Amino acid sequence: MADFKTLDDIGAIAGKRVLVRVDLNVPVIDGKVSDTTRIERILPTLDELSKKGAKVILLAHFGRPKGEPNVEFSLDPIAHAVAAMIGKPVAFAADCIGEEAAGAVARMKDGDLLLLENTRFHKGEEKNDPAFVEALAKNGDIFVNDAFSAAHRAHASTEGLAHRLPAYAGRTMQAELEALEKGLGNPVKPVVAIVGGAKVSTKIDLLMNLVQKVDALVIGGGMANTFLAARGTQVGKSLCEHDLAATAKQIMIEAATAGCAIILPSDGVVAREFKAGAANETVAIEACPADAMILDAGSASVDKINEWIDRAATLVWNGPLGAFEIEPFDRATVAVARHAAARTREGRLTSVAGGGDTVSALNHAGVADDFTYVSTAGGAFLEWMEGKPLPGVEVLKK
Repeated sequence: MADFKTLDDIGAIAGKRVLVRVDLNVPVIDGKVSDTTRIERILPTLDELSKKGAKVILLAHFGRPKGEPNVEFSLDPIAHAVAAMIGKPVAFAADCIGEEAAGAVARMKDGDLLLLENTRFHKGEEKNDPAFVEALAKNGDIFVNDAFSAAHRAHASTEGLAHRLPAYAGRTMQAELEALEKGLGNPVKPVVAIVGGAKVSTKIDLLMNLVQKVDALVIGGGMANTFLAARGTQVGKSLCEHDLAATAKQIMIEAATAGCAIILPSDGVVAREFKAGAANETVAIEACPADAMILDAGSASVDKINEWIDRAATLVWNGPLGAFEIEPFDRATVAVARHAAARTREGRLTSVAGGGDTVSALNHAGVADDFTYVSTAGGAFLEWMEGKPLPGVEVLKK
């Protein structure tokens, strides 16, 4: 991406100490990493730098240790997982600054990899304290940020270092930024966005931004119930934020003014119980029984959404269309995800998706690998969709 400095702009790096901010905030069960997705994504950057002879020094956070050392949040076990996946040793230092870190860096040979201890063991990390930034910078000649998922935080290791050392985007960060540019920055139109999930209250900024940028906005999940209720539809005992009716109406007004179509469910799968295999039926959305909950979009709604996807050149997706974690209320999400994946495979659609539930839903549908890009960066992805500048990205601009 021309607007950002990448590894292509660095030049010769053999013998250079390269501080690489990565995302190793991975799930660990009984001392072992249970999902290696985030490790897999940083391997291209680490491998490239190592092969070019750099001394590759990894910086990362893990959990919320509240600015103090805590063995529960040590990165030590994760060093072993990174080593196993990259196929070469990864040394570990028990601190990210001071003598412990400096000694470990001094022992490195060209091409070596070293993981420093959790940056959040120091209060200066989240405060972006200049003294802590300086202490981190002492161990590096170059800074590479490969953690888009942490780019919405102006922390020492995500934003501060970029002011202190020559700074570049790693390959994962680069891929994410290029995908996001295709999604909303400079997309091929028409653009359709799907936004689902439980509550409108968590996505007001997102919805307000999207109606200004996309041609159609599909609203699903519990959020759709709030919009339905705002226009006078009875939603029974469904999850619904009735106090946000005015906000929902305002979003619909903004959409109409901007020429953005709002797509709400025309039918829904309803049940009296929220549990797997609960007795259910599909009804017109205006006919939800007073004692029932809308837990998924119906087949007519799926057909309508898929028709919009067929018209689209670009799809941006955040949030499921129903309670996808519980069968049979996963059907709409799975059906639409598979349709979007098929259009993507055919070369007819650029599809960008992100957010924790979205990634889980696409994996559940078996199509995560078929989308153009799936972001694992929850908070950063959401803030990007909201149109907010991300501190860790802004400092990498040329």
